[in-house]
Amino acid sequence: MTAPFRFPRFFVTSPSPCPYLPGRDERKVFTELNGEHAGELNEALSRIGFRRSQGVAYRPSCAGCTACISVRVVADGFRPNASQRKLLRRHADLEVTACQPWATAEQFQLLRRYLGERHPGGGMTAMDESDYADMVELSPVQSVLVEYREPTGPEGQRGRLVGACLTDRQGDGLSMIYSFFETQDENRPGMGNFIIMDHILRARAGGLPYVYLGYWVKGSPRMAYKTRYQPLEALGPRGWAMFNGEQPAPAAPPPVEALG
Repeated sequence: MTAPFRFPRFFVTSPSPCPYLPGRDERKVFTELNGEHAGELNEALSRIGFRRSQGVAYRPSCAGCTACISVRVVADGFRPNASQRKLLRRHADLEVTACQPWATAEQFQLLRRYLGERHPGGGMTAMDESDYADMVELSPVQSVLVEYREPTGPEGQRGRLVGACLTDRQGDGLSMIYSFFETQDENRPGMGNFIIMDHILRARAGGLPYVYLGYWVKGSPRMAYKTRYQPLEALGPRGWAMFNGEQPAPAAPPPVEALG
């Protein structure tokens, strides 16, 4: 059988400070996504732990560290617990629209507020509107920008944008690339959790088996929330297996350069 695309060339970044584990360095292995088979390549790589950023697929490849573990929710098995059901009811009035990946000033302002409140000093805080547009619009694969708005006004005016998520649609599920939302609005608590659950329910309704959540990082409180969404699978050297955050974390797959 002839492969639909040539085996890609991989590159490795120089070490830089890890954003999740203080005192450690991170290194990524990456390849470009371009050409007519970019979507197929992206899907194949996502199944072995890669993530997409614009026209690049990357995966951690850190010397002496395997803390970053790819995780995905099994959509059909998800059953919200009591607090999650309460959150779904709380935000049931939101109008959710999967838009073409086109950046707007309203989205960018929401992103700026989110970064300032949740990730001050992070690398993305330096983004300007052009950088944001590149993040949303320069997608070589099938992507949407899911918007979460408050109800339309009595005179037909659009409701306030309170959340958004750049999402890739793959053959086996939805991959949440980046979400951002209001964090200081008492009327809209837990928007990040709601956005994840909405994607799980959307995947199930569309017959898609998984929602890819990126990396769970052993030892990082910031990433612990991902184990709230069960059943959850984690990627180890022997493939995907069930993971609840309590049993020993699986080791990450070997670095790509070790795969030959």
